[in-house]
Amino acid sequence: MTRAPLLRLPLVLLGALALVAGLWGGLTRLGWAVPPPQPVLAAAHGPLMVSGFLGTLIGIERAIALGRPWAYLGPLASGLGAVVLIVTPTSPAGPALLSAGSLSLVAVALGLFRRLPALCTAIQALGAAAWLVGNLLLLAGWPLAHVVPWWAGFLVLTIAGERLELSRLLRPAAGRQAVFLGGVALLLAGPALSTLHLDLGTRLSGAGMLVLALWLGRYDIASRTVRTAGAPRFTALSLLAGYVWLAVGGAIGFLAAGAAGGPLYDATVHALFLGFVLSMIFGHAPLVFAAVLGLPRFYHPRFYVHLALLHVTLLLRVAADLAAWAPGRQWGGLLNVVVLLLFAASTALAARQAARAKRSAK
Repeated sequence: MTRAPLLRLPLVLLGALALVAGLWGGLTRLGWAVPPPQPVLAAAHGPLMVSGFLGTLIGIERAIALGRPWAYLGPLASGLGAVVLIVTPTSPAGPALLSAGSLSLVAVALGLFRRLPALCTAIQALGAAAWLVGNLLLLAGWPLAHVVPWWAGFLVLTIAGERLELSRLLRPAAGRQAVFLGGVALLLAGPALSTLHLDLGTRLSGAGMLVLALWLGRYDIASRTVRTAGAPRFTALSLLAGYVWLAVGGAIGFLAAGAAGGPLYDATVHALFLGFVLSMIFGHAPLVFAAVLGLPRFYHPRFYVHLALLHVTLLLRVAADLAAWAPGRQWGGLLNVVVLLLFAASTALAARQAARAKRSAK
């Protein structure tokens, strides 16, 4: 491993710490008596998972893309913000550091836009701005029901912008791009309106997710690469399955109309953050972690195991939510955590094998 990946490793570990703490708190929220009980982590579950874990990893990936040392201050701030949330969750220092991390990501996104002034990089910059607004609302003490739509906009727009960049190879017609922009507009209008009218804002966000899910499912280059084999096919299947969950989350969010808790809220949030976002992570992990750690891209057919289990266990959880079946929701949530741990172990094993192969080739 070269010097640059070694310097990134502590940032990756901060993100991993946020993930473990967030999962621990999530199990407590589900009612599992995990030893020791962590009611404090349960309250910080959302910020740890979205800003501490996902925000830190996206910050690292964007910093690598920009190639400027200062860009790593963002993931450092969000990672340290997660540590503060774990140690002193009532301190405003945690949300303040998360806000600093998202502000840095906005600067990085603008730097990438100046390098490539295109719709795809503009969409990603809007996603970073949505993360910043969400974290500022968290810092100001707003309820999570008003913060989560901004976080959802951050993740959906970041991913959609990246996929749009690749879909330019298919040269989508202007009319198709207009539909895409309509989905983006709805997704941004929803969180903005939800600060005043949660029900209507949630409906707009859900409609935006539906539009983008249908657009990506139809026009993403994954609809073609799924016909290939090996790693490209695995990535494509991960993405297409994620778009289904994005549509599910959007539809439930539209129908639930501003639910700030309860089974429908749980179904909406986890269809998006687990079904959609984790599908993207599973599909891109061989490439992203290889770039972060300075390894050749790795892949193994066993990756299909954790991908399939993610969707099966999430289907159990969402179906249980819709049926108001509490035990099914509990078990589905526990199995979601098991799948994440399986994914981490399988990816780490494949990365280790790739590192060994790289050393042997020298």
